[in-house]
Amino acid sequence: MSNLSRRQLLIFLGAAGGSAAFAPAFARADQSKLFAQQIASLGFTPVRLPHELPIYTSLNSYLPAAGYVAGNHDGTILPIPRDAKRTAYTVVDDVVVPPEYERYVILTWGARVFPARPGGRLNQDYVGYNCDYTAFVPTNPNLTSGYLWVNHEYTSFPFDGTSPETPVDTASTPSSYPLVIGRDLPASERFGEFMYNMGGSIVRIAQNATGRYQVVLSDPKNRRIHGLSGLGLNATRTDGFAGITSWGTLSYQIGDQNYLEGTGPAATEVFPLSTDGLGNKIIGTGYNCSGAYTPWGTVLSAEENFQGSSSFFVGVQESMLPNGTQNGYVTGTTGAFFGLVGEKYGWMVEIDPADPNFRPKKHSWLGRFRHENAAIRAQPNQRLALYMGDDRRGGHTWKFVSKNLVTDPKSKSNSNLLADGTLYVAKFNADGTGQWLPVLLNTPVDPISPLAISADERAQRVDGLASRDANTRFPRRAGVAGQTSDGGSFTMTTLNELTVVADGTTTIDSYRTLGNTKAAGTVTLADYFDTQGAILCDVFLAANLIGGTPTARPEDFEINPRNDREIFIAYTDGAPGSDGYPDSQVFTVSKYSTNVTDTQPSGGLYKIVEDTLATGSLTFRWERFQQGGETGSEDGSGFANVDNLAFDALGSVWGVTDMSTDLHNGFVSGAGGALQTIDHASTSAANLVGVFGNNWLFFVPTSGLYAGEVIPFAQGPVRAELTGPTFIGGTLILAVQHPGENCPINDGTSASTLNRNIEMLSEAGSLYTQNRTVPRGSNWPSNLPIADGGADQPDGPPRPSVIGIRRIL
Repeated sequence: MSNLSRRQLLIFLGAAGGSAAFAPAFARADQSKLFAQQIASLGFTPVRLPHELPIYTSLNSYLPAAGYVAGNHDGTILPIPRDAKRTAYTVVDDVVVPPEYERYVILTWGARVFPARPGGRLNQDYVGYNCDYTAFVPTNPNLTSGYLWVNHEYTSFPFDGTSPETPVDTASTPSSYPLVIGRDLPASERFGEFMYNMGGSIVRIAQNATGRYQVVLSDPKNRRIHGLSGLGLNATRTDGFAGITSWGTLSYQIGDQNYLEGTGPAATEVFPLSTDGLGNKIIGTGYNCSGAYTPWGTVLSAEENFQGSSSFFVGVQESMLPNGTQNGYVTGTTGAFFGLVGEKYGWMVEIDPADPNFRPKKHSWLGRFRHENAAIRAQPNQRLALYMGDDRRGGHTWKFVSKNLVTDPKSKSNSNLLADGTLYVAKFNADGTGQWLPVLLNTPVDPISPLAISADERAQRVDGLASRDANTRFPRRAGVAGQTSDGGSFTMTTLNELTVVADGTTTIDSYRTLGNTKAAGTVTLADYFDTQGAILCDVFLAANLIGGTPTARPEDFEINPRNDREIFIAYTDGAPGSDGYPDSQVFTVSKYSTNVTDTQPSGGLYKIVEDTLATGSLTFRWERFQQGGETGSEDGSGFANVDNLAFDALGSVWGVTDMSTDLHNGFVSGAGGALQTIDHASTSAANLVGVFGNNWLFFVPTSGLYAGEVIPFAQGPVRAELTGPTFIGGTLILAVQHPGENCPINDGTSASTLNRNIEMLSEAGSLYTQNRTVPRGSNWPSNLPIADGGADQPDGPPRPSVIGIRRIL
């Protein structure tokens, strides 16, 4: 059970002094001041979730009653008593906010809000799918108008029955594309529409007479940057793709010249070798997850799951050759269909929403990996520093430091600082210290050991085993570890780490000695990669080679505005996967015993504290602060899989959860509605996430009466994810991603409602049963009133959207 006191929490947050003065890192934090002031006194009713939280014993909470009508947030439903246990719970298909607040739709998938094309031609562009990160670039000081950037990450059912990972029993049920876009999706256009629905949308929004933000239709700067922007470049190719310059006949489907470009070593050393023959010109940006808003008014959009297969995210090749180019195309992917070479995807992309003439840039010094977001330190007369995460199991924690100094943090010239510097990977030591290791050609090779990183788990488990055998990936090279070819990855585990290979050494020592051809300690990354650009194209594997710590899906990084030496990190999920194994000296990677209150491996919140004030500091301390899991579990914080974070202008920490769709409410994806087994005594703990219900938004005050409490503020629709929190004055902007994912559209029949009993863990550590009623699919926001941005269609299609939340009472 949680033994973290509120005072410990406040010390961790750097807020033990109570109402300490708050100094925002840059102007963006000021945008949250009004909203933060409104919630500071807690003069509202927290949203009631299915599971227990300490705040529910102190305050009444708001629970929409059975038969709840979407949009009924007028405060007429009475708060529930201050009891902790809920033995019955009905899940609502809406964004549920406190009754003192309202939520309304600003922008939604499929919306046509773009200006006419040159010559007055019809513009058939529309807003992309699966809205994620948001950023706001104001056009005036009072924040009544500005440009909204929205990431679009991927497509999933019910977009179309052929969307990646669509359950077999769901594929034949109605899809949402024809209902929203207004036409059927021909098979010949599917790959193109998948890519078009990624990237991002830029739209101007402004407050109307009621104070709500709405889109300024046909603003000349409203535009799409998508996965096939610049497809017209293919016409110049000589590798067989010259005829692939469109994916249909509609205006937006004809390839244009709006390509992107690279900066840094990959742009000069690798892209000229790319088989597309396009050099430093890049077709599109896709797989856009989170990002960052820079002090100079641009947006960094993170390309995350770019890796391709016919059954996963339809994408490009991840596997690299020693020169940094791809092994080849993966059959059945959009990369193979359009000729998108893998080395040009998986980067951090810079965009200027307010300037259409700014050509978006993929900054290769920031590394090619499954980017989630970035946190920026920009101080006058210091080097620019960025902190980033690789959102994969066993992914790394990264820091970029520019070569040159920042002069004015608000100067657009700071974009150039991202084109030259050094990328570092974090090495966490078990004693709470750490180092930033440069990922350079001359960095010594010192591979991490699966036996070492799994030692804590193996010592605590009764069976003495490591989950997935602590699998860790390294670059495959002929003559090393018994391999006979170059390119791609080799998986080392606790089972083969000490195996003697053809060169007479063990598997791990073969990597240290380059196949027993050099002395250990003299091998560097230059022995495995041709150039610095090649290292950056395959930097996840390079980091494993030099001893970077594999971590637990690092998703969000935020800098403490009170002390910018402190970097908060949301590590979303501690469980290992096929990609890799988080270091068990740092993370809880499984449920180690059958004790029902044992620690749950649901990620957690950590902090890095740089040892010096200099942005280029190369040593740090790390702290494990809050562990995911039910409050009745050991060290459980009351949430699972924390994802995006944000500080508001009064210092409160905001967070959203990213629980896997396949685990929501304990139901399996698909039409069948099969149940997930939820057993607190099992050491297979993944399904325990189902107790938490839908994904939700919370905040933790750092001053006042409720300082240190986890306070639920909003709950998302069925099978959705709340993402991209952005404050604009008195409004909180949120993106709602994949409502109703991988389930049939809710048709309103009794078969669309599921009911089950769920084993819950009380705060005291005892088990009880909750009967939960859950819509199997979603209709949000079609089910909302037209006045709130819906369609008054209770059985309408779900649509990823961006909403505004503001106080009304």
